[in-house]
Amino acid sequence: MNSNLNFDFTVNKENNSIRIKREFNANLELVWEAWTNPEILDQWWAPKPYLTKTKSMDFRENGSWLYCMISPQDEKHWCKADYITIDPKNSYSYIDNFCDENGNVGIKFPNSHWTNVFIENGAITNIDITIQYENLEDLEKVVEVGFREGFSMAIDNLDQYLEAQFMLRQQNKSSKIARVCTYLNFDGKTEEAFLYYKQVFQSEFIGKGIQRFGDIPASSEHPPVAEEIKKMILHVELPITGNHILMGTDAPKEMGFSMTQGNNMHICLEPESREEADRLFRELSVNGHVTMPMADMFFGAYFGEFSDQYGINWMINFQHSNE
Repeated sequence: MNSNLNFDFTVNKENNSIRIKREFNANLELVWEAWTNPEILDQWWAPKPYLTKTKSMDFRENGSWLYCMISPQDEKHWCKADYITIDPKNSYSYIDNFCDENGNVGIKFPNSHWTNVFIENGAITNIDITIQYENLEDLEKVVEVGFREGFSMAIDNLDQYLEAQFMLRQQNKSSKIARVCTYLNFDGKTEEAFLYYKQVFQSEFIGKGIQRFGDIPASSEHPPVAEEIKKMILHVELPITGNHILMGTDAPKEMGFSMTQGNNMHICLEPESREEADRLFRELSVNGHVTMPMADMFFGAYFGEFSDQYGINWMINFQHSNE
């Protein structure tokens, strides 16, 4: 990840507004999804150690997002975003309010009008955010309670989420031959499971062997990997019967992952061409749910992820280096 991503935060007391400009080392599709998909928002929106939990989201004009931020003491602070305009993959605006768990807006804290503009620049996506307040008193109140610091921490969460997602999908394929793999997620038991599979199938790990979260390069762009997860498995590959490949990873919540039964296994297709990758993605995802559109990744792959209309999870992964 780029350690020199631009971040400008400007308070303008003359027009009662805050202007934020931020770069993300990801393409527009991925960044837009991270800001508009409640499952992803729940993983980064709140500054640590707070958590975000969505109660409902209807991302459309005149729709709303109702969510709460949960403190370490399990105190819930409810918020609601009422969407005004949405120009897909370009911009959206909304009114942000504090409220109760049913979405009834209170007057305890000032509301704000957000306008988020997304601009793609090659592999970098810029977001230009304008937050407008009704008066100077409201603006100063928000600044005083540490909005800049809290928002910066949330953005760091998003950077870490994006980097971890990319790192988990970094493949070690060295040939151009198409292959099919099964990608498994575990709740801290990847090493145990793969040592067991290794014994059963009498095989050896390939690629870079067992990679751990502690192997993620240090970067000023994201917090250090927590000590308790450094020994957990980032990526491992094991050939089994019929040259089929099992791939695996742990999914620690500390890195922004949420693992449940049903999303813990994917069929990973590695086609011989970019065109075939697009065809497979397009046809298999019909009437399904796309969680990551096909996009060029920084680690040299053209990658996408979705569940099909029957609930089966798929990954499509084509390596540019093999062209």
